[in-house]
Amino acid sequence: MARFHPLLVFLAALAPPAHAAAPLPQHLRDTGLYARGSGEEIAAAVLPFRPQYALWSDGAEKRRWIRLPPGGRIDARDPDRWVFPVGTRLWKEFSLGRRLETRMLERTRSGWRFATYVWTQDGTDAVLAPPDGIPAGVEVPAGGRWTIPGTGDCKACHEGQPNPVLGFNALQLSSDRDPGAPHASTAHAEVQLEDLLARGLLSRPPPSLAAAPPRIATPRPDERAALGYLHTNCGICHNRHGPLAGIGLDLLQSLSEGPASVERTRASALEVRALRPVGGADVRVEPGKPEHSVLFRRMGARDPLDQMPPLGSEKPDREALALVERWIHSLADRRTP
Repeated sequence: MARFHPLLVFLAALAPPAHAAAPLPQHLRDTGLYARGSGEEIAAAVLPFRPQYALWSDGAEKRRWIRLPPGGRIDARDPDRWVFPVGTRLWKEFSLGRRLETRMLERTRSGWRFATYVWTQDGTDAVLAPPDGIPAGVEVPAGGRWTIPGTGDCKACHEGQPNPVLGFNALQLSSDRDPGAPHASTAHAEVQLEDLLARGLLSRPPPSLAAAPPRIATPRPDERAALGYLHTNCGICHNRHGPLAGIGLDLLQSLSEGPASVERTRASALEVRALRPVGGADVRVEPGKPEHSVLFRRMGARDPLDQMPPLGSEKPDREALALVERWIHSLADRRTP
Protein backbone atom coordinates (compact mmCIF):
# COMPACT_ATOMS: atom_id res chain seq x y z
CA MET A 1 0.00 0.00 0.00
CA ALA A 2 1.34 3.45 -0.91
CA ARG A 3 2.40 5.65 1.99
CA PHE A 4 2.10 9.48 2.07
CA HIS A 5 4.11 11.95 4.05
CA PRO A 6 1.94 13.34 6.92
CA LEU A 7 2.72 16.93 5.88
CA LEU A 8 1.43 16.30 2.35
CA VAL A 9 -1.76 14.79 3.74
CA PHE A 10 -2.24 17.84 5.99
CA LEU A 11 -1.67 20.31 3.12
CA ALA A 12 -4.06 18.41 0.87
CA ALA A 13 -6.77 18.66 3.53
CA LEU A 14 -6.32 22.43 3.66
CA ALA A 15 -6.42 22.88 -0.12
CA PRO A 16 -9.75 24.05 -1.61
CA PRO A 17 -11.65 21.66 -3.86
CA ALA A 18 -10.54 21.63 -7.48
CA HIS A 19 -13.77 23.34 -8.56
CA ALA A 20 -13.51 26.17 -6.02
CA ALA A 21 -13.10 29.65 -7.47
CA ALA A 22 -10.04 31.73 -6.69
CA PRO A 23 -10.47 34.22 -3.83
CA LEU A 24 -12.15 37.46 -4.81
CA PRO A 25 -9.68 40.26 -5.61
CA GLN A 26 -9.40 42.84 -2.87
CA HIS A 27 -9.42 45.74 -5.34
CA LEU A 28 -11.74 46.43 -8.25
CA ARG A 29 -8.80 47.20 -10.52
CA ASP A 30 -7.81 43.52 -10.29
CA THR A 31 -11.18 42.09 -11.39
CA GLY A 32 -10.60 42.54 -15.13
CA LEU A 33 -12.89 45.54 -15.58
CA TYR A 34 -10.09 47.93 -16.45
CA ALA A 35 -7.22 47.80 -18.90
CA ARG A 36 -4.01 46.52 -17.34
CA GLY A 37 -2.35 49.20 -15.25
CA SER A 38 -5.40 51.49 -15.35
CA GLY A 39 -8.17 52.28 -12.91
CA GLU A 40 -10.25 54.25 -15.42
CA GLU A 41 -9.89 52.83 -18.94
CA ILE A 42 -12.28 49.94 -19.52
CA ALA A 43 -10.58 46.79 -20.86
CA ALA A 44 -11.06 46.06 -24.56
CA ALA A 45 -12.84 42.74 -23.93
CA VAL A 46 -15.39 44.36 -21.60
CA LEU A 47 -18.66 45.45 -23.24
CA PRO A 48 -20.90 48.25 -21.91
CA PHE A 49 -24.67 47.75 -21.84
CA ARG A 50 -27.82 49.46 -20.57
CA PRO A 51 -31.11 47.68 -19.80
CA GLN A 52 -34.15 49.42 -21.26
CA TYR A 53 -36.11 48.94 -18.01
CA ALA A 54 -34.09 50.31 -15.11
CA LEU A 55 -34.00 49.06 -11.54
CA TRP A 56 -34.73 52.00 -9.25
CA SER A 57 -31.92 52.79 -6.81
CA ASP A 58 -32.89 56.18 -5.34
CA GLY A 59 -31.84 58.05 -8.46
CA ALA A 60 -28.27 56.74 -8.60
CA GLU A 61 -26.54 56.93 -11.98
CA LYS A 62 -25.35 53.54 -13.19
CA ARG A 63 -22.91 52.11 -15.67
CA ARG A 64 -22.84 48.41 -16.54
CA TRP A 65 -20.42 46.08 -18.28
CA ILE A 66 -20.04 42.40 -19.16
CA ARG A 67 -17.02 40.27 -20.06
CA LEU A 68 -17.33 36.78 -21.47
CA PRO A 69 -14.40 34.36 -21.14
CA PRO A 70 -12.23 34.01 -24.29
CA GLY A 71 -14.24 32.08 -26.88
CA GLY A 72 -17.27 32.01 -24.59
CA ARG A 73 -20.82 32.30 -25.95
CA ILE A 74 -24.19 32.71 -24.23
CA ASP A 75 -26.65 29.86 -24.72
CA ALA A 76 -29.69 31.82 -25.96
CA ARG A 77 -32.05 28.96 -26.83
CA ASP A 78 -34.51 30.15 -24.20
CA PRO A 79 -35.05 33.90 -24.73
CA ASP A 80 -36.21 34.24 -21.12
CA ARG A 81 -33.30 32.44 -19.54
CA TRP A 82 -29.89 32.88 -21.09
CA VAL A 83 -27.16 30.55 -19.81
CA PHE A 84 -23.78 32.21 -19.37
CA PRO A 85 -20.44 30.41 -19.69
CA VAL A 86 -18.22 29.85 -16.68
CA GLY A 87 -15.94 32.85 -16.33
CA THR A 88 -18.57 35.45 -17.22
CA ARG A 89 -18.31 38.63 -15.17
CA LEU A 90 -20.73 41.56 -14.95
CA TRP A 91 -20.20 44.88 -13.20
CA LYS A 92 -22.57 47.69 -12.16
CA GLU A 93 -21.27 51.05 -10.96
CA PHE A 94 -23.40 53.35 -8.76
CA SER A 95 -22.81 57.11 -8.58
CA LEU A 96 -24.48 60.00 -6.76
CA GLY A 97 -22.22 63.00 -7.22
CA ARG A 98 -19.29 60.59 -7.10
CA ARG A 99 -18.74 56.88 -7.53
CA LEU A 100 -20.05 55.03 -4.47
CA GLU A 101 -19.75 51.33 -5.26
CA THR A 102 -19.26 48.85 -8.08
CA ARG A 103 -20.92 45.45 -7.80
CA MET A 104 -19.64 42.34 -9.55
CA LEU A 105 -21.44 39.13 -10.49
CA GLU A 106 -19.31 36.17 -11.60
CA ARG A 107 -20.21 32.72 -12.94
CA THR A 108 -17.90 30.11 -11.43
CA ARG A 109 -17.87 26.33 -11.77
CA SER A 110 -19.84 26.06 -8.54
CA GLY A 111 -22.39 28.76 -9.42
CA TRP A 112 -22.73 32.52 -9.27
CA ARG A 113 -20.95 34.64 -6.68
CA PHE A 114 -21.37 38.27 -5.70
CA ALA A 115 -18.99 41.02 -4.64
CA THR A 116 -19.23 44.74 -3.92
CA TYR A 117 -16.33 47.19 -4.15
CA VAL A 118 -16.57 50.47 -2.23
CA TRP A 119 -14.99 53.57 -3.73
CA THR A 120 -12.74 55.74 -1.60
CA GLN A 121 -13.71 59.39 -1.07
CA ASP A 122 -11.11 60.58 -3.58
CA GLY A 123 -12.25 58.08 -6.21
CA THR A 124 -8.82 56.53 -6.70
CA ASP A 125 -9.58 53.01 -5.48
CA ALA A 126 -12.48 50.62 -4.83
CA VAL A 127 -12.01 48.00 -2.11
CA LEU A 128 -13.89 44.74 -1.52
CA ALA A 129 -16.69 45.17 1.04
CA PRO A 130 -17.25 42.62 3.82
CA PRO A 131 -19.82 39.85 3.11
CA ASP A 132 -22.31 41.46 5.51
CA GLY A 133 -22.19 44.78 3.66
CA ILE A 134 -21.90 48.23 5.23
CA PRO A 135 -25.24 49.66 6.45
CA ALA A 136 -25.34 53.43 5.81
CA GLY A 137 -21.60 53.17 5.41
CA VAL A 138 -20.84 55.58 2.55
CA GLU A 139 -21.29 59.34 2.61
CA VAL A 140 -23.17 60.86 -0.34
CA PRO A 141 -21.88 64.30 -1.47
CA ALA A 142 -25.39 65.85 -1.51
CA GLY A 143 -26.03 64.58 2.01
CA GLY A 144 -27.16 61.33 3.54
CA ARG A 145 -25.61 57.89 3.64
CA TRP A 146 -25.50 55.03 1.14
CA THR A 147 -25.87 51.41 2.24
CA ILE A 148 -23.54 48.80 0.74
CA PRO A 149 -25.44 45.52 0.35
CA GLY A 150 -24.25 42.25 1.79
CA THR A 151 -24.02 38.98 -0.10
CA GLY A 152 -27.37 37.91 1.33
CA ASP A 153 -29.01 41.06 -0.05
CA CYS A 154 -27.59 40.32 -3.51
CA LYS A 155 -28.89 36.76 -3.43
CA ALA A 156 -32.34 37.89 -2.27
CA CYS A 157 -32.84 39.71 -5.57
CA HIS A 158 -30.74 37.73 -8.02
CA GLU A 159 -31.91 34.30 -6.92
CA GLY A 160 -35.63 35.13 -6.79
CA GLN A 161 -36.24 34.14 -10.42
CA PRO A 162 -34.79 31.54 -12.84
CA ASN A 163 -32.07 33.77 -14.30
CA PRO A 164 -29.77 35.45 -11.76
CA VAL A 165 -28.57 37.93 -14.40
CA LEU A 166 -31.35 40.52 -14.29
CA GLY A 167 -30.41 43.22 -16.78
CA PHE A 168 -28.63 41.37 -19.57
CA ASN A 169 -31.20 39.42 -21.60
CA ALA A 170 -33.14 39.56 -24.85
CA LEU A 171 -35.88 41.88 -23.60
CA GLN A 172 -33.59 44.28 -21.76
CA LEU A 173 -31.17 44.56 -24.70
CA SER A 174 -33.76 44.81 -27.47
CA SER A 175 -33.11 47.59 -29.98
CA ASP A 176 -36.87 48.28 -29.91
CA ARG A 177 -36.32 50.51 -26.89
CA ASP A 178 -39.38 51.56 -24.92
CA PRO A 179 -39.52 55.39 -24.99
CA GLY A 180 -42.04 55.38 -22.14
CA ALA A 181 -39.81 53.47 -19.71
CA PRO A 182 -39.00 55.53 -16.59
CA HIS A 183 -35.47 56.95 -16.73
CA ALA A 184 -35.19 55.62 -20.30
CA SER A 185 -32.23 56.09 -22.57
CA THR A 186 -32.50 55.44 -26.29
CA ALA A 187 -28.77 55.93 -26.93
CA HIS A 188 -27.01 53.13 -28.80
CA ALA A 189 -23.58 53.67 -27.29
CA GLU A 190 -23.90 50.35 -25.48
CA VAL A 191 -24.17 46.79 -26.73
CA GLN A 192 -27.66 45.69 -27.76
CA LEU A 193 -29.16 42.40 -28.89
CA GLU A 194 -28.40 42.94 -32.56
CA ASP A 195 -24.74 43.57 -31.70
CA LEU A 196 -24.50 40.28 -29.81
CA LEU A 197 -26.00 38.45 -32.79
CA ALA A 198 -23.63 40.14 -35.21
CA ARG A 199 -20.60 39.33 -33.05
CA GLY A 200 -21.62 35.67 -32.79
CA LEU A 201 -21.76 35.85 -28.98
CA LEU A 202 -25.11 34.05 -28.75
CA SER A 203 -25.33 30.29 -29.22
CA ARG A 204 -28.48 28.83 -30.83
CA PRO A 205 -30.65 31.95 -30.63
CA PRO A 206 -34.27 31.51 -31.78
CA PRO A 207 -34.79 32.84 -35.34
CA SER A 208 -37.41 35.21 -33.92
CA LEU A 209 -34.71 37.23 -32.14
CA ALA A 210 -33.11 38.15 -35.45
CA ALA A 211 -36.41 38.55 -37.31
CA ALA A 212 -37.77 41.30 -35.06
CA PRO A 213 -36.50 43.01 -31.89
CA PRO A 214 -38.43 41.59 -28.90
CA ARG A 215 -40.83 43.69 -26.86
CA ILE A 216 -43.56 43.25 -24.25
CA ALA A 217 -46.61 41.99 -26.12
CA THR A 218 -49.14 44.78 -25.62
CA PRO A 219 -50.04 47.53 -28.12
CA ARG A 220 -50.71 50.05 -25.33
CA PRO A 221 -47.70 52.35 -24.72
CA ASP A 222 -48.46 53.03 -21.05
CA GLU A 223 -49.08 49.36 -20.33
CA ARG A 224 -45.89 48.34 -22.11
CA ALA A 225 -43.84 50.77 -20.03
CA ALA A 226 -45.63 49.95 -16.76
CA LEU A 227 -45.28 46.19 -17.20
CA GLY A 228 -41.62 46.65 -18.16
CA TYR A 229 -40.96 48.60 -14.98
CA LEU A 230 -42.81 46.05 -12.83
CA HIS A 231 -40.99 43.22 -14.64
CA THR A 232 -37.62 44.62 -13.57
CA ASN A 233 -38.41 46.07 -10.15
CA CYS A 234 -40.98 43.55 -8.89
CA GLY A 235 -40.91 40.49 -11.15
CA ILE A 236 -37.53 39.41 -9.83
CA CYS A 237 -39.41 38.16 -6.76
CA HIS A 238 -43.06 38.12 -7.83
CA ASN A 239 -43.14 35.37 -10.45
CA ARG A 240 -44.33 31.79 -10.82
CA HIS A 241 -40.88 30.20 -10.49
CA GLY A 242 -39.21 31.60 -7.36
CA PRO A 243 -39.78 31.32 -3.61
CA LEU A 244 -42.86 33.61 -3.75
CA ALA A 245 -44.64 31.61 -6.47
CA GLY A 246 -47.31 30.55 -3.98
CA ILE A 247 -48.52 34.14 -3.63
CA GLY A 248 -49.84 33.98 -7.18
CA LEU A 249 -48.66 37.43 -8.32
CA ASP A 250 -46.71 37.12 -11.58
CA LEU A 251 -45.07 40.33 -12.81
CA LEU A 252 -42.26 38.69 -14.79
CA GLN A 253 -42.77 38.97 -18.55
CA SER A 254 -41.95 36.05 -20.87
CA LEU A 255 -40.87 36.62 -24.47
CA SER A 256 -41.47 32.98 -25.38
CA GLU A 257 -45.12 33.23 -24.28
CA GLY A 258 -45.86 36.59 -25.89
CA PRO A 259 -49.37 37.99 -25.25
CA ALA A 260 -50.15 35.14 -22.83
CA SER A 261 -47.52 36.56 -20.48
CA VAL A 262 -49.28 39.93 -20.37
CA GLU A 263 -52.62 38.21 -19.79
CA ARG A 264 -51.16 36.18 -16.93
CA THR A 265 -49.89 39.34 -15.25
CA ARG A 266 -53.29 41.01 -15.56
CA ALA A 267 -55.07 37.92 -14.22
CA SER A 268 -52.75 37.72 -11.22
CA ALA A 269 -53.16 41.38 -10.29
CA LEU A 270 -56.39 42.96 -11.51
CA GLU A 271 -59.19 42.80 -8.92
CA VAL A 272 -57.33 40.12 -6.97
CA ARG A 273 -57.58 40.39 -3.19
CA ALA A 274 -54.20 41.21 -1.60
CA LEU A 275 -52.82 39.09 1.23
CA ARG A 276 -52.50 42.17 3.42
CA PRO A 277 -54.27 45.56 3.04
CA VAL A 278 -52.15 48.71 2.86
CA GLY A 279 -53.56 52.10 3.81
CA GLY A 280 -57.13 50.96 3.29
CA ALA A 281 -56.41 49.32 -0.09
CA ASP A 282 -57.07 45.59 -0.18
CA VAL A 283 -56.96 44.72 -3.92
CA ARG A 284 -53.69 44.25 -5.80
CA VAL A 285 -54.79 46.45 -8.71
CA GLU A 286 -58.22 48.08 -8.82
CA PRO A 287 -58.82 49.34 -12.41
CA GLY A 288 -59.32 53.09 -12.43
CA LYS A 289 -58.43 53.46 -8.74
CA PRO A 290 -54.68 53.61 -8.03
CA GLU A 291 -55.34 54.85 -4.47
CA HIS A 292 -57.26 51.61 -3.83
CA SER A 293 -54.53 49.42 -5.38
CA VAL A 294 -52.09 47.74 -3.02
CA LEU A 295 -49.43 47.51 -5.74
CA PHE A 296 -49.48 51.30 -6.22
CA ARG A 297 -49.60 52.02 -2.49
CA ARG A 298 -46.65 49.76 -1.75
CA MET A 299 -44.57 51.29 -4.54
CA GLY A 300 -44.96 54.66 -2.84
CA ALA A 301 -44.49 53.44 0.74
CA ARG A 302 -41.17 53.52 2.55
CA ASP A 303 -42.30 52.00 5.82
CA PRO A 304 -40.20 48.81 6.05
CA LEU A 305 -43.37 46.74 6.55
CA ASP A 306 -45.06 48.04 3.42
CA GLN A 307 -42.51 49.25 0.88
CA MET A 308 -41.81 47.46 -2.39
CA PRO A 309 -39.22 46.57 -3.39
CA PRO A 310 -38.17 45.88 0.20
CA LEU A 311 -34.44 46.35 -0.47
CA GLY A 312 -32.17 48.88 -2.15
CA SER A 313 -34.34 51.98 -1.92
CA GLU A 314 -35.21 54.65 0.62
CA LYS A 315 -37.04 57.03 -1.76
CA PRO A 316 -40.13 56.35 -3.92
CA ASP A 317 -39.66 56.47 -7.69
CA ARG A 318 -41.97 59.36 -8.57
CA GLU A 319 -41.66 58.93 -12.33
CA ALA A 320 -42.61 55.25 -12.08
CA LEU A 321 -45.49 56.01 -9.72
CA ALA A 322 -46.92 58.48 -12.25
CA LEU A 323 -46.62 55.86 -15.00
CA VAL A 324 -48.30 53.09 -12.98
CA GLU A 325 -51.02 55.53 -11.92
CA ARG A 326 -51.79 56.27 -15.61
CA TRP A 327 -51.82 52.55 -16.40
CA ILE A 328 -54.26 51.74 -13.59
CA HIS A 329 -56.56 54.56 -14.71
CA SER A 330 -56.46 53.23 -18.28
CA LEU A 331 -57.57 49.77 -17.15
CA ALA A 332 -61.00 51.08 -16.17
CA ASP A 333 -61.93 51.73 -19.82
CA ARG A 334 -59.92 48.96 -21.47
CA ARG A 335 -60.43 45.68 -19.66
CA THR A 336 -59.52 43.66 -22.79
CA PRO A 337 -56.71 44.03 -25.36
